[in-house]
Amino acid sequence: MAERECLPTMDLLRSEPMQLARLIIPVESAHRVISYLGELGLFQFKDLNMEKSPFQRTYATQIKRCREMARKLRFFRDQMYKAGLLSSTWPTHGSEISLDELEVKLGELEVELIEMNANSEKLQRAYNELLEYRLVLKKAGEVFYPAQTRATTQQREHEHHRVERSIDSPLLLEQEITADLSKQVKLGYVSGLVQRDKSMAFERILFRATRGNVYLKQESVEEPVVDPVSGDKVEKNVFIVFHAGERAKSKVLKICDAFGANRYHFTDDTGKQYQMITEVTGKLSELKTTIDVGKHHWSSVVQAIGLQFEQWNTMVKKEKSIYHTLDMLSFDVTKKCLVAEGWCPVHATSQIQKALLRATIDSNSQVGAIFEVLHSKESPPTYFCTNKIMNAFQEIVNAYGVAKYQEANPGVYTAVTFPFLFAVMFGDWGHGICLFLASSFLILKEKKYSTQKLGDIMEMAFGGRYVIIMMSIFSIYTGLIYNEFFSVPFEFFGRSAYACRDSSCRDATTIGLIKVRNTYPFGVDPVWHGTRSELPFLNSLKMKMSILLGVAQMNLGIIMSYFNAKFFQNDLDIWYQFVPQMIFLNSLFGYLSLLIIVKWCTGSQADLYHVMIYMFLSPMDDLADNQLFVGQKYLQILLLFLALVAVPWMLIPKPFLLKKQHEERHQGGAYEPLHTLDENLEQQLNNRSRGGGHEEFQFSEVLVHQLIHTIEFVLGSVSNTASYLRLWALSLAHSELSSVFFEKVLLLAWGYNNSVILAIGVVVFIFATVGVLLVMETLSAFLHALRLHWVEFQNKFYQGDGYIFLPFSFSLINDDEE
Repeated sequence: MAERECLPTMDLLRSEPMQLARLIIPVESAHRVISYLGELGLFQFKDLNMEKSPFQRTYATQIKRCREMARKLRFFRDQMYKAGLLSSTWPTHGSEISLDELEVKLGELEVELIEMNANSEKLQRAYNELLEYRLVLKKAGEVFYPAQTRATTQQREHEHHRVERSIDSPLLLEQEITADLSKQVKLGYVSGLVQRDKSMAFERILFRATRGNVYLKQESVEEPVVDPVSGDKVEKNVFIVFHAGERAKSKVLKICDAFGANRYHFTDDTGKQYQMITEVTGKLSELKTTIDVGKHHWSSVVQAIGLQFEQWNTMVKKEKSIYHTLDMLSFDVTKKCLVAEGWCPVHATSQIQKALLRATIDSNSQVGAIFEVLHSKESPPTYFCTNKIMNAFQEIVNAYGVAKYQEANPGVYTAVTFPFLFAVMFGDWGHGICLFLASSFLILKEKKYSTQKLGDIMEMAFGGRYVIIMMSIFSIYTGLIYNEFFSVPFEFFGRSAYACRDSSCRDATTIGLIKVRNTYPFGVDPVWHGTRSELPFLNSLKMKMSILLGVAQMNLGIIMSYFNAKFFQNDLDIWYQFVPQMIFLNSLFGYLSLLIIVKWCTGSQADLYHVMIYMFLSPMDDLADNQLFVGQKYLQILLLFLALVAVPWMLIPKPFLLKKQHEERHQGGAYEPLHTLDENLEQQLNNRSRGGGHEEFQFSEVLVHQLIHTIEFVLGSVSNTASYLRLWALSLAHSELSSVFFEKVLLLAWGYNNSVILAIGVVVFIFATVGVLLVMETLSAFLHALRLHWVEFQNKFYQGDGYIFLPFSFSLINDDEE
């Protein structure tokens, strides 16, 4: 989708203000108006002819013409691909041409190309048949020549014996020979080529059909032969079938046809064979010259088409989209102007009016187009003006659901929270650098890849290139915090705060460590890696960090619901949804987050599991060793009481207050004030009939809906908080997998002191790192981060029941294939 220039908005959380507008367009300037609005790309037309079928609409004939021209252009594109030309790589040349002239030209070029292709196909088929004929002459000649040589030799021997015999013998011998020749039967033969994979079946059927009264001789052709019918290269055998009688001949011919064998005439006269081979070779040379000339002419025509193909293709697509849009407009009663209705951003009013004025001037129309703003109770479409970086994150949000008109947009926060939560699970700055290099390559090749057709996986990666580079940057940051580079720690920010207990300490994993200097300034101390305490320490750190991040994001979601309610002036949602939800969530899990921070700051050994469980089971008992600060017991009682009060606070008041508001709003609603009866009365009545009228208030439905919402939030607070523990689980899994690949593959291969084993170990390590950690783990962390945003974050405030703003724009139709 092409980027549009957007005016800066005061509130990045809200979609652009939209308005419903009516355009009254003279018929003579309608085409230019739609064309200029398509270039602008800021007006979404409504279909005012829904009751009409496509064939009943005014511009059905023009659309049919454009479809026919598009079909011809697709034929030209196939010819260009056949010639090895890519249309996207050709520059656009040529002068401006009208649609009528283009239609005539495309028709002429199509007829010319079809005729050239037909002639070329005929010539190529004749050429392939002559090639096969020459093979038959050569191979069959090789079969006949030895037989003729043997026959000549035998005849000479008989003549020699006749001279040497006595006077009586020649008469008897001559009589015998004469009698034998009169009894001989002349054999016929059929020659040709059959596919090699069918030759066995061919021989078997011949034997069975003639009951063995034929003789088959086959010779294989070394190189594959181009079949004249299919045009494919096929391995074939030259065959000669000797038969006796017309009945056997007819059977042989039918079997040849059934097996797709190509039959060719052959003569047993050696002199004629050489003459035929000479004639066939001459014809092949002539046909080759003719085919080459035809191909050259065809190639020049296709290249000429390629120089103007993009211009023609774009023109046809634009014209087709213009006429489709014109079919959505309605004629007024005079049939002299068209009426259009649609949505547009408020800030685009002046741009649209300028486009209408320009169209009026360029079309020499005596009457200008009229732009009129309408009032409607219909919900407008949602339009976020984003750049190519923010558009990728907005697509992630839209995949869940398009925001309701001017509802708070999660995409603003998703641009930061999504890559950050991904990085918490993926934290390794070595792997982060690999992702950064891959995404940087896609961004550098952006212009090249944006015009090419990529595979499905590559298309997804290219579309999310800016998301991936953000994820990689955050992964490098969290990897530095975890101090992991392919699971190897580094002392980037100073020396470790711990050292061996004494100078004889060699193995820190067995003897233990003591703190000898200040705390490591940034991230995890490198000395933790490889110790017995590594897993318990990282488990505790990442689990508590996951809870803190989860509670913070859920609080952000509830705060967003407050801004939604304030924007839509819904005080009930503020007092009976936002306030009790904030109280309930923070009385339980906000308090847990406070305990985690206090424990980190004080170094207390309190058991937080025990504190939270007995806060519910025995709130009046003393905390003993689990007390982190003074007054903790009474604070817990207060928070538990507030959490219990928040549940009926969410459940009971809101349905009754909604009922009261409905009764007050519609008291005396059967009468309409006189001052509202203006010239737009018909429009108001239409809006009311489409859903703007009074709706029946069902108290039971509202009560059940509120009950479901309350139960969902109360139970969801627990399940959603637990769901954020996936940050801890996937982070540990990624770290342990990386450690296993490094220690059990790379270091193990290094320990053998063998270059071959080391090379194998390096290859296995690279493939395991790329395949498992950089592909599978990336997809896994991506999907889990997606779930945390869609379910745990957005369900606190985001309805997502809107529909997206889809303006009529030429920049959108250029990527649309027929």
